[in-house]
Amino acid sequence: MTLEVRPSFVEEGELLKKWLNDPVILRWFPMHDMREIEDAVRIWMNYTRFEATFTAVLDGVPVGMGILYIQPYQKFSHQCLFAIVVDEKYRNRGIGKTLLDKMTQAAKHKFNIEILHLEVYEGNPAFRLYERMGFEEYGRHPRFIKIENGYLDKIMMQKRL
Repeated sequence: MTLEVRPSFVEEGELLKKWLNDPVILRWFPMHDMREIEDAVRIWMNYTRFEATFTAVLDGVPVGMGILYIQPYQKFSHQCLFAIVVDEKYRNRGIGKTLLDKMTQAAKHKFNIEILHLEVYEGNPAFRLYERMGFEEYGRHPRFIKIENGYLDKIMMQKRL
């Protein structure tokens, strides 16, 4: 098994769109329909020009992606929101951890990020990964996202680099 994490290519946006359109994955993202997914993918892939998007490739097959939403404003440039997605078929193989490790290194050494943070919805199985990687909860927004049978809290987590 050879796992590589490299900068993403714009063309991989189609793969990201496919992943986000999967109801199991989409549940953990704020998008609702294809129009919103396409908008999110366009924004995500726009960061390829800064090499702030990453693709995890397992034995030549793209299996996950991540993004550092780097800030263009000097007063905010020390901190960064990120997101990751791993193909459902390839979960629990260390891909998310490897992807997050690579993104953390790039955040610190390439973009001079001091604080890496994320937003995760209550019940998301990736929450345990973030805790293991040293992210700590610093806030909670109750009833942030409305789902088919109620609401989910948004949990905000961060890690000082």
